Amino acid sequence: MRDPERSFSVFNPATGQTVAEVPDAGPAEIDRAIAAAHRTFGDWSGTTAYRRAELLRDAYALMMERKEALAKVMTEEQGKPLKAARNEVQYAADFFLWYAEEARRIYGSTIPAPRADQRFIVAHQPVGVVGAITPWNYPSSMITRKVAPALAAGCTVVVKPAEQTPLSAIEIFKILDEVGVPNGVANLITTSDPIPVGEAFTTDPRIQKITFTGSTEVGRVLGAAAGRSLKRVSMELGGHAPFVVFPDADPVHAAKGASLVKFLNTGQACISPNRMYVHRSIVEEFTSVLADRVEKLVAGNGLMEGVSVGPLVDEPSVAKVERQVADAVGKGADLVTGGRRLLEGGLDRGFFFAPTVLAGVGEGMEIYREETFGPVAPIVPFDDEDSVLKAANDTRYGLAAYVYTNDLSTAVRMFEGLRFGIIGINDINPTAAAAPFGGMGDSGLGREGGQEGIAEYLETKLGGFSIR
Repeated sequence: MRDPERSFSVFNPATGQTVAEVPDAGPAEIDRAIAAAHRTFGDWSGTTAYRRAELLRDAYALMMERKEALAKVMTEEQGKPLKAARNEVQYAADFFLWYAEEARRIYGSTIPAPRADQRFIVAHQPVGVVGAITPWNYPSSMITRKVAPALAAGCTVVVKPAEQTPLSAIEIFKILDEVGVPNGVANLITTSDPIPVGEAFTTDPRIQKITFTGSTEVGRVLGAAAGRSLKRVSMELGGHAPFVVFPDADPVHAAKGASLVKFLNTGQACISPNRMYVHRSIVEEFTSVLADRVEKLVAGNGLMEGVSVGPLVDEPSVAKVERQVADAVGKGADLVTGGRRLLEGGLDRGFFFAPTVLAGVGEGMEIYREETFGPVAPIVPFDDEDSVLKAANDTRYGLAAYVYTNDLSTAVRMFEGLRFGIIGINDINPTAAAAPFGGMGDSGLGREGGQEGIAEYLETKLGGFSIR
């Protein structure tokens, strides 16, 4: 199907070393993948829900069997510590298990009709061929979060993983093949150039739906192009999460939570806190505890024992973090800890930046408005609930937000008032395969996970029957 000499390299961002060479697909391979998905859609959509569920359960079991090997592959190509990679493999596999059950729960309904001789029946059917584009920061779970519900619904898929992290995708597709998913139902395109894939997905009439996880900027381009042919789209885009700590919260407990969620995946997560609003009465203690915990984080190759923070994905990512930190400090923020690129102990071969805490961050700083996608915790003091709610909502993004409080009334008001799709109340991990994931505003369209996730791959059909 392709020129065997055409390939591109995958690098370990911790060492700069080449991990593997993978096929570099061009327009001909993209077309063949779409054609295969289109050709097999009829048979796959006619497969019983019980058979689709069985295959997804088998994929879950095989992922669990290979958990350690899959985690190692992920760490080598993406950089995150092995422990975090294991957690992601589990999370990724959970989507296969959850949607194995949801495949058998695609219920229809009957509706009372206004006429005695009329009957209404509502059915849900697969939308068609799905084009999926996934990111590098979570290279396994972002694939299964799309592929599992699509297959469960009866859709066929064509997946383009991020060019930085195709190896995890390859291993997942090997599993789908081994458990017996028919040829042509799940198709993988690895390529160094994502543009032709985006163009094909948005213009080819055989693609009925596009699902994308990535930057808001790219999402806008894909959404606008898909709109011209009225394709269905779902998008999980950027974020700028507020992390609000009220004066009744335990500042030590809140700081521990902040350190865990902020530096997860080196801050390279769309739900990573980007503005930490801490009440002025406890901001000093919160900052001290957070800084102490941050200074104990160990940066390095994720395959090494004891490493808790991996590298950033590439050089531009390091430059962006450096620029935001320099801008904040130049405009009056206090550099509490970190704030520099890490070069010692062989880290100069990778893309490492010291876990950083900034205090006294204000509205005029770049980091207050721009998504960082890096290991920097900016702390903003606040004085009252009304002002912090207004400040937290003062962003075009609306993916995730976090609130620490021991007062039920405050928690309810913040849950209802924050314009974000996911709210963690004293909870730094408000995600699961069974729960809907997605944002408002510039953070995306639609939901992934939960019952809502499979609905994104289904059309609703109404039958009106006249009974004589």
